[in-house]
Amino acid sequence: MGKTVEEYVAFLESKGFSFGEDAIGFIYFGKQYTNASDFLVNVAIEMTLKAQKDFDGSFYISLLEALKQNKVNTRTDAELFAKERGLLT
Repeated sequence: MGKTVEEYVAFLESKGFSFGEDAIGFIYFGKQYTNASDFLVNVAIEMTLKAQKDFDGSFYISLLEALKQNKVNTRTDAELFAKERGLLT
Protein backbone atom coordinates (compact mmCIF):
# COMPACT_ATOMS: atom_id res chain seq x y z
CA MET A 1 0.00 0.00 0.00
CA GLY A 2 1.31 3.43 -0.90
CA LYS A 3 1.74 6.49 1.24
CA THR A 4 -1.07 8.93 1.88
CA VAL A 5 -0.51 12.45 0.55
CA GLU A 6 0.21 13.61 4.10
CA GLU A 7 2.80 10.84 4.62
CA TYR A 8 4.42 11.55 1.24
CA VAL A 9 4.73 15.29 1.91
CA ALA A 10 6.22 14.53 5.36
CA PHE A 11 8.66 12.08 3.70
CA LEU A 12 9.75 14.72 1.17
CA GLU A 13 10.16 17.31 3.91
CA SER A 14 12.37 14.85 5.83
CA LYS A 15 14.55 14.69 2.69
CA GLY A 16 14.94 18.48 2.63
CA PHE A 17 12.10 19.68 0.41
CA SER A 18 10.25 22.59 1.92
CA PHE A 19 6.58 23.09 1.17
CA GLY A 20 5.05 26.39 2.20
CA GLU A 21 1.41 26.75 3.20
CA ASP A 22 0.57 27.83 -0.35
CA ALA A 23 2.10 24.65 -1.81
CA ILE A 24 0.23 22.46 0.68
CA GLY A 25 -2.94 24.34 -0.26
CA PHE A 26 -2.35 23.65 -3.96
CA ILE A 27 -1.69 19.97 -3.26
CA TYR A 28 -4.97 19.46 -1.41
CA PHE A 29 -6.95 21.74 -3.73
CA GLY A 30 -5.73 19.70 -6.71
CA LYS A 31 -6.63 16.45 -4.96
CA GLN A 32 -10.18 17.65 -4.26
CA TYR A 33 -10.63 19.41 -7.60
CA THR A 34 -9.68 16.33 -9.62
CA ASN A 35 -10.96 13.74 -7.14
CA ALA A 36 -7.60 12.01 -7.62
CA SER A 37 -6.27 9.13 -5.55
CA ASP A 38 -3.39 9.64 -3.11
CA PHE A 39 -1.23 7.61 -5.50
CA LEU A 40 -1.93 9.98 -8.39
CA VAL A 41 -1.43 13.08 -6.25
CA ASN A 42 1.92 11.73 -5.01
CA VAL A 43 3.02 10.96 -8.58
CA ALA A 44 2.05 14.48 -9.67
CA ILE A 45 4.00 15.98 -6.75
CA GLU A 46 7.07 13.88 -7.61
CA MET A 47 6.92 14.73 -11.32
CA THR A 48 6.40 18.42 -10.58
CA LEU A 49 9.51 18.46 -8.38
CA LYS A 50 11.56 16.55 -10.98
CA ALA A 51 10.41 18.67 -13.94
CA GLN A 52 10.40 22.07 -12.23
CA LYS A 53 13.15 21.50 -9.61
CA ASP A 54 10.75 23.11 -7.15
CA PHE A 55 7.04 22.95 -6.40
CA ASP A 56 5.00 24.93 -8.94
CA GLY A 57 1.34 24.85 -7.97
CA SER A 58 -0.15 25.62 -11.38
CA PHE A 59 2.13 23.09 -13.10
CA TYR A 60 1.15 20.48 -10.50
CA ILE A 61 -2.59 21.03 -10.95
CA SER A 62 -2.32 20.91 -14.75
CA LEU A 63 -0.26 17.73 -14.53
CA LEU A 64 -2.65 16.13 -12.05
CA GLU A 65 -5.61 16.94 -14.32
CA ALA A 66 -3.81 15.46 -17.33
CA LEU A 67 -2.85 12.29 -15.43
CA LYS A 68 -6.45 11.87 -14.28
CA GLN A 69 -7.93 12.54 -17.74
CA ASN A 70 -5.55 10.03 -19.31
CA LYS A 71 -6.52 7.39 -16.72
CA VAL A 72 -2.96 6.92 -15.46
CA ASN A 73 -3.11 4.26 -12.74
CA THR A 74 0.44 2.96 -12.36
CA ARG A 75 3.90 4.38 -11.91
CA THR A 76 4.90 2.89 -15.30
CA ASP A 77 1.98 4.63 -17.01
CA ALA A 78 2.87 7.89 -15.27
CA GLU A 79 6.52 7.72 -16.34
CA LEU A 80 5.53 6.92 -19.92
CA PHE A 81 3.02 9.78 -19.90
CA ALA A 82 5.69 12.21 -18.66
CA LYS A 83 8.31 11.05 -21.17
CA GLU A 84 5.88 11.27 -24.09
CA ARG A 85 5.20 14.89 -23.16
CA GLY A 86 8.85 15.76 -22.60
CA LEU A 87 8.41 16.38 -18.88
CA LEU A 88 11.06 13.89 -17.84
CA THR A 89 14.05 12.55 -19.72
